[in-house]
Formats: sequence, structure tokens, C-alpha cells
Amino acid sequence: MLDIKDKLEELYKKYQDLEGELSRPDVVADLKRFKKLSQEYAHLKDIAQKFLDWKRVSAEIVGHKDLLRSEKEPDMLALIKDELPGLEERYDLLKEELRVLLLPHDPMDDKNAILEIRAGTGGDEAALFAGEVFRMYSRYAELRGWKIEVLSSSAQEGGGMKEVVAEVKGASVYGRLKYEGGVHRVQRVPVTEAQGRVHTSAITVAVLPEADEIDDYPIDEKDLKIDTYRASGAGGQHVNKTDSAIRITHVPTGIVVAMQEERSQIQNRIRAMALLRSKLLQAEIERRDRETAAQRRSLVGSGDRSEKIRTYNFPQNRCTDHRIGLTLYRLGEIMEGSLDMVIDPLITFQNAELLKSSLS
Repeated sequence: MLDIKDKLEELYKKYQDLEGELSRPDVVADLKRFKKLSQEYAHLKDIAQKFLDWKRVSAEIVGHKDLLRSEKEPDMLALIKDELPGLEERYDLLKEELRVLLLPHDPMDDKNAILEIRAGTGGDEAALFAGEVFRMYSRYAELRGWKIEVLSSSAQEGGGMKEVVAEVKGASVYGRLKYEGGVHRVQRVPVTEAQGRVHTSAITVAVLPEADEIDDYPIDEKDLKIDTYRASGAGGQHVNKTDSAIRITHVPTGIVVAMQEERSQIQNRIRAMALLRSKLLQAEIERRDRETAAQRRSLVGSGDRSEKIRTYNFPQNRCTDHRIGLTLYRLGEIMEGSLDMVIDPLITFQNAELLKSSLS
């Protein structure tokens, strides 16, 4: 642990400096700078608190060992010997936690996210499941104190959703949801199945980091092809009467986004541009990942929509994450938003893999 003590001291000093900086009026007035420094402060706070805890435990261990050499009272010696193993266990645990916290922090993890869910194979059953999975993420957002807002959606006749795109805002949203990208498979007996046979359907989930309008991906207006058209589907009297819907094509990449949820063409354009920036940022992330393919192989998942990541088996009340071989017989709780029991093991596995590569 001594080999990283200087690094921890340095980060603790930076944490203290940030604490003072965030109280300065000029920083508070600069919302962009204040947000950036607040995110950095929140990350360093975990390190600072565990570092102080580690120093306290380390001092207690030294004190206990000194007492073992000087104490003559048998009862006191027995008490010290009884407490020392617990302190040493706590010391080792904090050491591992600090090693994980000292792994390079991905600034993307602090971002909000764009969540896209689309029904895949399975027809009406896939659409019904897409709606249920969106509800699952909505409940999870609620439990974590995040805000979720639908940007666009397409309902399926008879219930369910063909697709839904939503913005999720809160602390470390992308860092926790980024492992959700891929194919989610459901196995259950559809309500229309007369013979009680289990059917398998699938949906795709994509999670994009929400791009900053200025810093992450500046867009040249000359690269855009913008079309307006009349919105369709449910939405009030303005539907099919005004050209409020927007379709934007980013010509260099061929990426297309469309938005029709708002009554105002201007609002639809603002939302479509935000979604386009996130898609362009995600494409850039994927390009960088391809360039570092050896490192990418150590990650939990690529986030690719063609990768089967999870199966939800309703008859067995079972949820299986195929990337790490995790099986939980608590599907009902998971569908009600208790996703931490699935996401935490993924993060733990990911950190363990990164620690291995950092030590090799």
C-alpha cells in the first residue's frame, strides 16, 4: 500500500483544493465550470473518505502492535489480540477498494444518458416486453433519484412499444447504464398462446452518453440535411395538421435521427440535435474501442445491439446475465427496478479485469 500512499496524499490535497474552489463566487456563477468541478469533487470524495479511513485503521494497527509489546495485563493483551485480526482485515479491504478507486476514471461515466429500446424478434410479445423493460428502467431511475423523460416513442397496437427513446439525468447515469446495451431476451408464455408453450422474444437496448453541446461533438450545419414532415400517431390536434416533426441526417456519417413528440418544430429540432450529438459521440467511442481491440476484449460487453447479454425467464423467475454467468432467481424484483443486484456484479467484474491488466 505504501507504493501508492503518495498518490493518495496528492489526490486528497486536490480534493481539499476543489472544496475551497467550489465555494468561490466566480466559480458558482460559471455554471459549466461549476458542474465540471462538482463532478470531479464527487469522484474524489469517495477516495478521500476511504483514504482517511485507511489512515485511521493503519494507525490503530500500529497502536495495537505497540501495546502488544508493552502491555502486561493478561486481559488487556487478550482484548488487543482479539481486535487486531479485524483491523487487519479492514485494512486489506480498504486497500483493495482504494486500488479500484485509483483506476483511471472514465469521464463519460459522469454523463447523463440516452436510452433506446426497440422491439426485435417476437412481434407483439417483443413489443410488450419492450414496454416492460422501459418501465423497469423508469423504476430504477426513480429508485436512484434520477429523472427520465421520453424523447420519442412508437406504440404497438394491442399494447407495448415498437420503440422508445428517453433521456436519463442524474448522478453517474451513463457509468451505471452503459452495461445494458445489447440484446435482452425474454422467455415466457404469451397471453395469446392457447397451448401454454414458452416463447422466446427479444428486444435491443442501446445506451448513449449524452453529448455536451460544445465540448463533445461540435457539428457543422453544412453537414446536416434537415427535413420537416407531419407528425403521426397519438398526440393531440396538431398531429397531421402542421409540419412539426423533424428528421436530421448527418451526411458525413449517414446517421439519421427523427423527433415528433413536441408540438413545436423548434423544440423537436433541439431534441433531435441533442440525440444526434449523442449518436455521433457514441460512434466516436466505438471507433476508439476498435483501435484498442486488445483492451476491449477485457471489458464486460461491447454494448453492441447484436450481442445477447441477458435472458429473462418468467416461468422460472430467473434472470441470467450471459457475460459473467450471473443467474438470479429474483426476476420479479428486477422487473420492479431492483437492477443494482445485476449491475453491481458487472461493475465489480469490470474493475477486477482492469486491475488484472494494470498489474500485468
